Formats: sequence, structure tokens, C-alpha cells
Amino acid sequence: MAPQHRPVAVIGSGPAGHTAAIYLARANLNPIVFEGMMANGFAPGGQLTTTTDVENFPGFPKGILGGELMDRMREQSENCGATIETETITKLDCKSRPFKIWREGSETQDEPTDTADAVVIATGASARRMHLPGEDTYWQNGISACAVCDGAVPIFRNKPLVVIGGGDSASEEAIYLTKYASEVHVLVRRGELRASKVMGDRLKNHPKVTIHFNTSPVECLGENGLLTTVTTINNVTKESGEIKASGLFYAIGHDPANGLVKGQVELDDEGYIKTIPGSATTNVPGLFAAGDVQDKRYRQAITSAGSGCMAALDAERYLSELESENSKKL
Repeated sequence: MAPQHRPVAVIGSGPAGHTAAIYLARANLNPIVFEGMMANGFAPGGQLTTTTDVENFPGFPKGILGGELMDRMREQSENCGATIETETITKLDCKSRPFKIWREGSETQDEPTDTADAVVIATGASARRMHLPGEDTYWQNGISACAVCDGAVPIFRNKPLVVIGGGDSASEEAIYLTKYASEVHVLVRRGELRASKVMGDRLKNHPKVTIHFNTSPVECLGENGLLTTVTTINNVTKESGEIKASGLFYAIGHDPANGLVKGQVELDDEGYIKTIPGSATTNVPGLFAAGDVQDKRYRQAITSAGSGCMAALDAERYLSELESENSKKL
């Protein structure tokens, strides 16, 4: 069977992917969206499907559930004319033109299942977790990997909170949480911070912050479905301890879902896809990156959506130029 061809394919179905699809569909480019099924460990819709209340996405003054927000984005993509396939893409050839795409189960075949003149990759990133005992029980019921996303939720207000990590991100998140928490405990597994001196000094000098060096979390405990306690161990003395806390925030890094393009496109030293500043353009003509797979700084639904818009506009311009070049050859 001949591969199915589209002018542009979007791989990923978070805010970046669906925003790109909406703009591309409205430009009459007939995009196809491969939303993935448990791709990168997430259901279609990405990380927001694992989030409960989203209070910081514009247009929802009373907040909205993460899953509902993604359902609405998906519906809007379809209403605008995008074709959505619940398929996971397992192989992408960025060297051929058009791009060659293989759906899950077909990656060993020589011929691709799909081709596209341009590709928007919006496969996201996943926050690193420690998979502590009790973590699955209290995930999004006291445990989170995004302080900016969840820190203002009522269950955390005026309550003791715990942040795990010793780098700049952990320091920033801990300081951010002091606006809402009664106190913030930072668990650092080593005897020193990895954060820059400026961030480290801010953390050490904040009156609401207590830093626990050489300390690792052991277990998450709770009552009535909510987190109440984090048990710990001192990595030097092996002494056990516990911290009463209503929230536990991981700040130990993210892993961008770059498997489809690794070795084919320029990545930074942390594995994020590099884009030309101010655009979604990569070093591969016709390949555009949007969302958390290229954004290691902000990682918010609204910034992902914005970069999806950029990717769509860049792709539209690329396809227009490609059409013009092909016309000249005729």
C-alpha cells in the first residue's frame, strides 16, 4: 500500500501539537495529527492529562481540569479540519524528502506508512520522578513535578511543602512556593547545592526555607487520599526522619522525548531540540519543533501553545516557499 501523503504532519497532541494543528488547518494545509497512545508514558493530550485543576490557562476564570482542557483542544483541532490519528509514531526519517513516517508496528518495514513535506514535532518532555512508595497514590493529590503549575492549588496554601533537588530549578521552585507555603523543606541528596551561587544564596537566606543536606526521601504517606508526610533518610548517618508536609514537588529534571529525531537534528547538551531563536525552525529544513521538546525553561501549557502557533506559521511559510520553488522547476 502506498504511503499516505499530507503537506504537513504534527507528531504530538499536547497544547503545542493541537495549537499547531488549529493554525495549519485554518490555513487549508490539511494537517494530520498523530496523537500517540501512551507515547512517552502519556495518554493522548500529554502531560496535562495527568493534571487535575489548571488555573493559569487564559480563558477559564474558574479553572479547568487538565484532561478536559486537552479534550477541548482536540475537538477544536478537528472542528478546524485537522485529521487526528490515535497512532504512535515510532520512526521518522528526516533525511528524505518528503519526510518518511512509520506508525507503531511498521517500523521494520522498508516503506513508510506516511509521508509529509513538513513535520511539526511536539512530543513533549516528561518530568523525572523517583517512584517512591506511595507516589502513585498521592500523585496530583499532594505530589507534583511543577511548582508553577500547581503551587497555588488550595491544598498547598499555608501548608508545609517539600522540594526535592539541589539545582537552579529546585531553588527557583522552592522560592516560588514560599509565596503560598507556611514553610518549604528542600531535600538535597549531597552535601552541597548544585545551584549557582546567586540562586543558592537566595535559597539559604530565605526565612521560609530549610535545606536538608545529605537527605533523600524514602516514602510518601497520607490520610484520606492526601499526602501528609514524607519519610527521609540521612545519606551519611543513615538516620531516619520524617517531615510533615501537604506537598512534595520534584525538581530533578526533565527528559525531552527526542527519540524520533535523535541523531538527525541538532540537540543541546540536555537533549532538547535546538531551534533558531525567535522561531520553531530547526537545522533540518521542513522540521519544526514546538512545546517542551524544545523548551527547557518555561514548560507551561500556555508557552507550549504559543510555540505551536510559531511552528505552524513557520511551516506554512516553508510550504509556500517550497511550492514556489517547485513551480519554477516545471
